[in-house]
Amino acid sequence: MNITSLKTTTTFLPFGSGSFPAFAKKVRASCSRRDDDGPLSSASAYAVLGLDPLCSAADMKAAFRAKVKQFHPDLNRDSNAAYSDAMIRRVIEAYRILSNCTPSQLIESECLDPFDTPECEAFDIFVNQLLCVGEACSSSCVKRAPHAFTYASSTGTARASSQGHGDDYQVQCAVGQCPRSCIHYVTPSQRILLEELLNSILEAPYDTSAEADLLYSLITKAKFENNRYQKPKRQPKASNQHVDWF
Repeated sequence: MNITSLKTTTTFLPFGSGSFPAFAKKVRASCSRRDDDGPLSSASAYAVLGLDPLCSAADMKAAFRAKVKQFHPDLNRDSNAAYSDAMIRRVIEAYRILSNCTPSQLIESECLDPFDTPECEAFDIFVNQLLCVGEACSSSCVKRAPHAFTYASSTGTARASSQGHGDDYQVQCAVGQCPRSCIHYVTPSQRILLEELLNSILEAPYDTSAEADLLYSLITKAKFENNRYQKPKRQPKASNQHVDWF
């Protein structure tokens, strides 16, 4: 599929929410917030992805997924978690600009759907604060794994304070023993989009039940697809050099 077809293709959410226009506006607003020194131009977006301006749509998608994996904290343990998070957001924004995606296409089209096609294994942590009871929880994740969870001062509910703990036994216990089942393992791009949607729900002074339904649908889809994820197979090494066996 080329970039032109991405502009004109109309797709529909498989979640039956009907609330996407409102969510799209909030994603558009959140996308305008920068994690570093200013908005991306087309030239700088190509630079972020390490691409040539004459590259194909397939090259662009491949570069996007490679960059997300590059900054994933589980694959780059020497990197700072905050820096990795900011760079993943930057990579997503660059890809959105170059592929001419609207915020709605960012999730629902083939251009970028981290819930339909996970870019890597799900080791990031997302806490659905709409279900969390905070300090009243009988099996508090903050007490079990204080290095990975903390309480949000604005809501009193738990949230992930750091990432890159996929193999941590304390975190695994906290996730598995959560009585509300509100902690989920997700990929970096899934987590970023879920966090944007969750923040828009928590900050809204009006009824956001439709957006909450969308959040639950995305979490369910992420769990299903992440369980199906398979690591890319390594290609066997081959040589084109002639071997003289005699």
